[in-house]
Amino acid sequence: MSSRPTSFMEGEADVVHATESQTVTLWADVWRKLKRDRRFWISTVLIVMFVLMAVAPVLFFTKDPQACDILDFGKRPGREHWFGTDILGCDYYTRVIYGARTSLEVGLIVSSLTVIIALTLGAAAGYYGGVTDTIISRFADIWFSVPTLLGAILVLTLFHGGGPVIISLVIVMFGWPDMTRLVRSTVISGKERGYVRAAKTMGSSGRRILRRHVLPNGIAPVLVFAAYVVGGAVGAEAGLTFLGVGLRLPAISWGLQLSIADTRFPELAYLMFFPSLFLCLIIGAFILLGESLRDAMDPRLFGSG
Repeated sequence: MSSRPTSFMEGEADVVHATESQTVTLWADVWRKLKRDRRFWISTVLIVMFVLMAVAPVLFFTKDPQACDILDFGKRPGREHWFGTDILGCDYYTRVIYGARTSLEVGLIVSSLTVIIALTLGAAAGYYGGVTDTIISRFADIWFSVPTLLGAILVLTLFHGGGPVIISLVIVMFGWPDMTRLVRSTVISGKERGYVRAAKTMGSSGRRILRRHVLPNGIAPVLVFAAYVVGGAVGAEAGLTFLGVGLRLPAISWGLQLSIADTRFPELAYLMFFPSLFLCLIIGAFILLGESLRDAMDPRLFGSG
């Protein structure tokens, strides 16, 4: 009578061990490819630089971002003010450096929440199928038909803008269906693999199989997509703020700087140039990271389902 439970535990342990071994092998192979990819190192250096700008701007020899003198209005870039001064007489280099904090905050909040929603809904739809899949998929399809930027503009206009958290939540509100569909297709593909069928035979519950077998081996495309989401969210925040429905003064944001610079272009063209440059660099860094991760991983993981 006691041999069956023991056999069951041993069999499940073998399945778990096989799954973990496959996962370790996958990530070892991914790291081996990434080490040879120039795009990965370029994007990593840029992202680390922007993270340092966000968490420790003093490392970049910045001044007090609120120390503004209206008499210094519109000074051109020079020795005293490397990026010049803005229309309030603030040191523009300092303001641009501090702008990285808002962009990264929005990008990371949007990416994190989108991953959580996608893993929850996409995994449920893909693994359980049937009515669960129908309800979640149709709801995602309906929500997907609403353009993200247009929907965000409408909501933020009703609320007269907001802070980084509010803007992030609005972007997530309209941006979650894409990743959810990706997770769903990945789970549908993953649940048919041999080690998952073996785990079902051993009597493992659906939640346990998802947590221990399906999701760990299907997380790779989610990470790739998450990198793209960070870049897209940074661009979305800047675009919404530029259109006047996002952040407002006294916040410091590249989108806000572009919005103000637009009123002084081309008279003070440098006000447009510097935040645009940094915005392009941070978005490009996360796109490069996503592409390098995508190419380092098995392309079969990115099939549709």
